[in-house]
Amino acid sequence: MTEEELRQHRCCFTGHRPEKLAWSEDHAIAALDEKIRQAIADGYTTFISGMARGVDIWAAEIVLRLRDEGLPLHLICAVPYPGFQERWILPWQRRYNKILENADLVKCVSNAYDPGCFQRRNEWMIDRSTRVIAIYTGEPGGTKNTIDYALREGIEVVYGELHTLRLMDRQEGYTAARRIFGVIFVFGNTAIIKQTKV
Repeated sequence: MTEEELRQHRCCFTGHRPEKLAWSEDHAIAALDEKIRQAIADGYTTFISGMARGVDIWAAEIVLRLRDEGLPLHLICAVPYPGFQERWILPWQRRYNKILENADLVKCVSNAYDPGCFQRRNEWMIDRSTRVIAIYTGEPGGTKNTIDYALREGIEVVYGELHTLRLMDRQEGYTAARRIFGVIFVFGNTAIIKQTKV
């Protein structure tokens, strides 16, 4: 397959870190799981994670779980720079390292930290994908920048939906409150640490 043909089956993620989400990890994972399964049904087989805490890590774990269940999936980890995770608390570092160990390809987009390295990582993912799954609150920042770049490049952005059910003291007994989040897929290439054909 050519690179352009491979790109048609690649999807990447964008989304917030846990402290920026008003929902629990379980709610975010459920939203991601739904959109990843839909992407698979639509013919996507390779998923790219930017490997930040929160949405990126959760999405990568879902892809690996589905792959372990027998689905023919590939995971690409687009790391912004070597040592990206070194200041995280230990539980997140362990999750990060386990994902890298099981990924099909690990790519460091920059050789070292600099102020533009995260945006380069995001653009690398988008440039190699045709869909982005986004968990997005509407706040400014890296997730919004990634979505904006994807839309400028004509890449499909699929937003994960988180549903919260609130009991209400009303005749119907409840109302459903919905918050829409963005999920974006991105793909790219730079210094390759670990690679298989994906």
